[in-house]
Amino acid sequence: MKTVSHCVEDILITQPYLEEALSRNIINFSALALELTEPISNMLKKDVKPGAVMMALRRYNPPPTLGNSLKMKRVIENLGDITVRSNLTDFTIRNSDTIIDNHAKILDRINQESKLFYTFTRGIHESNIIVSSSLNDFIQESLANEHFLATQEGLSAISVNLPQNNSKIAGLYYHFFKRLAWEGIVLYEVLSTTNEFTILVEEEYVDKAFSAIKKVKS
Repeated sequence: MKTVSHCVEDILITQPYLEEALSRNIINFSALALELTEPISNMLKKDVKPGAVMMALRRYNPPPTLGNSLKMKRVIENLGDITVRSNLTDFTIRNSDTIIDNHAKILDRINQESKLFYTFTRGIHESNIIVSSSLNDFIQESLANEHFLATQEGLSAISVNLPQNNSKIAGLYYHFFKRLAWEGIVLYEVLSTTNEFTILVEEEYVDKAFSAIKKVKS
């Protein structure tokens, strides 16, 4: 049988920022209980009193993956270097039968200049190429017969080296996204490999984003 506590848990799990605010004691329990009384009454199909909701809120314990578990703390403490690369451009291209062959020309150029920043992601309908802005003209020439969906200049990439076995830790990326969201930072793109996590932001956000990620690490 579903209870008020179960309903509170269902609501908070789908709203992690609200859950975080509760854990930091920066939300008024009474006010939140009043706001949740009607939706919980609808979920249980019976009238629920705000006092019962407030009691459930005070008793709520977050799941271990979102709490400060020892395993999560160890992973965060072992985060590696944070690297910033600026003056980047993001090209979004519609997928086609020729894009891979044309992309091969770009790879040949990248191999000649190891210090250039470069990533390529192929989705179902579109692909993204993120490169140092010094290659903008070359990219456009190499893909002249492709359909560009979007081009965004003035971007910076912030990369974090992750510890081994990070892929087995539930909720790791949540800590990054939570901190960035709290700081009001808009993410233009998110990239990752097995042991590296990268966010792409417009240059106006780069200092703030770097500081926010350092706070996660510390």
